[in-house]
Amino acid sequence: MQSQSIHTYQYDNGLTLLVEKMEHVQSAAFSILTPAGTIYEPAGENGTAAAALDLITRGAGDRNSRELTSALDFLGVQASENVGWNFLSFSGATLAENLLDALPIYADFVQRPTLPEDQFPPVMNSAVQSLLSIEDEPQRKIFVELRERCYDDPWGRSTDGRIADLQKISHKSLVDFTKKNVRPNGALIGVAGNVDPDEVHKHVEELFGGWEKLPELEIVRTPCTGGVHHIEHESSQTHIGIAYDSVSYSHPDYLTAWAAVSILSGGSSSRLFTEVREKRGLCYSVYATLNSLLTEGRVFAYAGTTTERAQETLDVMLDEIRKLGDGIDDDELRRCKARTKSSLIMQQESTGARAGAIARDWFHLQRVKTLDEIHEQVEALTVDRIVEYLNQHPIQDVTVLTIGAEPLNVNL
Repeated sequence: MQSQSIHTYQYDNGLTLLVEKMEHVQSAAFSILTPAGTIYEPAGENGTAAAALDLITRGAGDRNSRELTSALDFLGVQASENVGWNFLSFSGATLAENLLDALPIYADFVQRPTLPEDQFPPVMNSAVQSLLSIEDEPQRKIFVELRERCYDDPWGRSTDGRIADLQKISHKSLVDFTKKNVRPNGALIGVAGNVDPDEVHKHVEELFGGWEKLPELEIVRTPCTGGVHHIEHESSQTHIGIAYDSVSYSHPDYLTAWAAVSILSGGSSSRLFTEVREKRGLCYSVYATLNSLLTEGRVFAYAGTTTERAQETLDVMLDEIRKLGDGIDDDELRRCKARTKSSLIMQQESTGARAGAIARDWFHLQRVKTLDEIHEQVEALTVDRIVEYLNQHPIQDVTVLTIGAEPLNVNL
């Protein structure tokens, strides 16, 4: 594996900068995360964070939306923004030589957004259209609804919002939310690429060092419902969502848990694909994935099938999930390790992947895992260890949600 050099800098205002020097590439990427995600929204105003992020990008510093886009295009920045449960994130990748010129634009986004009132109507129209598109895509909708039922509020909220809640959001709501939540304390900047870490550090200090701290907001936790649910939808298809407890990213067994899910649903040789789709032909899509909050995690599984075959599909999925702890063969583990190594090699070549990964690591671990460390942990995985983990963490606290013409019988 390529040796890595990761530098960490912490500023008086609570901002943390993480820089990974990658001498073998010509690009550089950054990921700026500020603690203003969905969990900080006022109760009953789900969608505020997403709308605020959209409004922030429509004017900052002395530039309007068109001028901001033009400035980023001139620098060749491949930019994206994302709203998550904990953070609003601003990411970009460009030639390494253009990184320092791109960062002032993002300093304006987080510190000097103009939040133009004339852009409020198009922002909200865009939010409504996004939510309506989810209604037309049950495969997307099922994960939104499943998450709400298996994670406590506010971590179960939709990052896109709710149609009913959007009607309560005003321009003032977005201004207030931005001023209260977009802050440096708890914010992270991950940079990866062919850069000089000390030069980046000095530049970030000049641009973001004067960003003023804000008070931390209290988060009120409300228990989720869990259980079995059905959303009626007249269709010849049924969408099945399953969620059950797992460990968080910071847990010592996280990689073992990840390997178990990879064997269950990692490619066309996985358990779910082989048994549910290939052998029985029950569905057109089936997979599982591991999701993590700061202190807890869930496995999410999905299948899309016909109404007639939905009950059998659900039964076989649950059976395969339970049977995983009965035993895993060496070939399954070898395929899992091969997929992981391929992913690590691709990360090694992608500055964007590394910028996001080092910021995520710091949030979850307060340190950064090197690719070499992950490689060693993957090599140390054994069949016995994965089976032991599965038996120590049997499927429990299961939430099942179906979308279709008829509810299903769930045998938990």
